[in-house]
Amino acid sequence: MSNMHPDDVLSPLKALVIIPTYNERENIEPLLARLLGLPIQLRIMVVDDNSPDGTGQYVEDFGKTDPRVTVMRRAGKMGLGSAYRAGFKEAIKQDVDVIFEMDADFSHFPDALHDFLKAIPDADVVVGSRYINGVTVVHWPLKRLILSYGANMYTRIITGMPLRDATGGFKCFRREVLAAIDLDRVKSDGYAFQIEMNYKCWRKGYRLKEIPITFVDRRAGTSKMNKKIVWEAVWMVWRLRFLDLIGRL
Repeated sequence: MSNMHPDDVLSPLKALVIIPTYNERENIEPLLARLLGLPIQLRIMVVDDNSPDGTGQYVEDFGKTDPRVTVMRRAGKMGLGSAYRAGFKEAIKQDVDVIFEMDADFSHFPDALHDFLKAIPDADVVVGSRYINGVTVVHWPLKRLILSYGANMYTRIITGMPLRDATGGFKCFRREVLAAIDLDRVKSDGYAFQIEMNYKCWRKGYRLKEIPITFVDRRAGTSKMNKKIVWEAVWMVWRLRFLDLIGRL
């Protein structure tokens, strides 16, 4: 456990970090240590989809020694969007000010949480952007980079959202923002889930702010990206515009 003194805390905000996992045992141990060492009033909720490699069991055992860490263990692999919806529903019941979402694989730098907390007083949703200061992506193959950059340009054109990186998964929400979203109506997964959440927040009038992050491709484990996730995002932007036009968003 951290020996952090209350006077060392850099932000008065109480934060909860939601981390979805599936076979992230190699990453979760160092990630928890890094996050819990930050001078932030921080709790962590891992949403594990019954990882065969024992990720969920490791986090459950860890939580017995440090109550800042909890795990939601689910029956099987149900997808990123489903994991975040379940995590958000639990998070908004808790005594927290802000709720983060981030990956388990160190593609999102834990130390960057400070930058989000500095930005949230002037925003309702802070989005970590890989494309606001040029392209800040490390170790991605060119094909994937072009796909991601193009998807974000496409999303911006179709939806009108003022975001350069609408598909990124490193974000911070005020708790009341997530409480105002009907999470049962959010059906998408992967890239599309991030787009859908951003769009719903934006159309409700919440302030979206982008801050630059450096995204580094995972250092261990296997990427969950596939063609289904990409095509879902392609169709999602049109679905959102249509639902918005008919008042069913």
